[in-house]
Amino acid sequence: MQVEYSVRPGSWAAWCVAARPASLPLALGPVLLGIALAYYQHAPLSWGLALLALLAAVLMQVICNLQNDLGFTERGAERRGQRQGLPRATAQGWLSYAAVRWAIRVLSVLATGLGLLLLVWRGWPVWWLGSASLLAALAYMGGPRPIAYTPLGELTVLVFFGPVAVLGTQWLLGGTIDGLSVLAALAIGALAAAALLVNNQRDQEHDRLLGRNTLVVCLGSAASLRLFSGLLFGPVLALPVMAWWTGSVWFLLPCGVLGQTMKIRRRLGDCQSGADYNQTLFQVFRLELQFSALLALAALIAA
Repeated sequence: MQVEYSVRPGSWAAWCVAARPASLPLALGPVLLGIALAYYQHAPLSWGLALLALLAAVLMQVICNLQNDLGFTERGAERRGQRQGLPRATAQGWLSYAAVRWAIRVLSVLATGLGLLLLVWRGWPVWWLGSASLLAALAYMGGPRPIAYTPLGELTVLVFFGPVAVLGTQWLLGGTIDGLSVLAALAIGALAAAALLVNNQRDQEHDRLLGRNTLVVCLGSAASLRLFSGLLFGPVLALPVMAWWTGSVWFLLPCGVLGQTMKIRRRLGDCQSGADYNQTLFQVFRLELQFSALLALAALIAA
């Protein structure tokens, strides 16, 4: 069933459709955790650097979402078959291609300027991490061979929303990385990858029609559900290891999301419509932020 939306072209609501603010927890959670882990390592925190790291994360997420909206429409994906996902502003005619390209360029320039500032402050490693993040954001649905058309989407999300974001933030603020940080970063990245898996599970029939060989298309529904379970429950199973590693039971605090995790897993298996999948997707967004916040709180208390 086709859903009718009422959005005025060029309006703030149209830009929100393209920018997808509901996905921002995926960007904010890892940075908040990185800040807390730096504090746990007794780093003298600079709140200026912390705010710049949060701003950089938001910029990368919005750039990726805008590029995704534009790239999907430019490839004519909306004109073939019937997609169940949320509307795209360019496909609906709410935003012009030129306006979205302009916004992507402006935000990319801002991100580059932010990277130069951090380069002066913290050196070349920050510049390389920022450059890689910007390229990944643009390449997800841009270029001749977008990442979104390959089975590497979930792995890309896991890496950039996990180790790159968490460890990059921790190193930026404290100059240290340890085994606890790596395990925590992988846990957060797994939840971000789970969100993309829900998105691709929802769109698998349409993606198959378009020739998009996403991981779900390659694995099939049953195997994708098993992978989803691993991505959801793996972070919770990692918590006892973190508690043992640190000698602090506070790192078991995020176990409080276990009930919600189980509900999300059952819900994905029961999804029948695009609306069902979309609600599950939003729940994973919130789960990732809650898990990140609780793990960050655990690090702050344990410190």
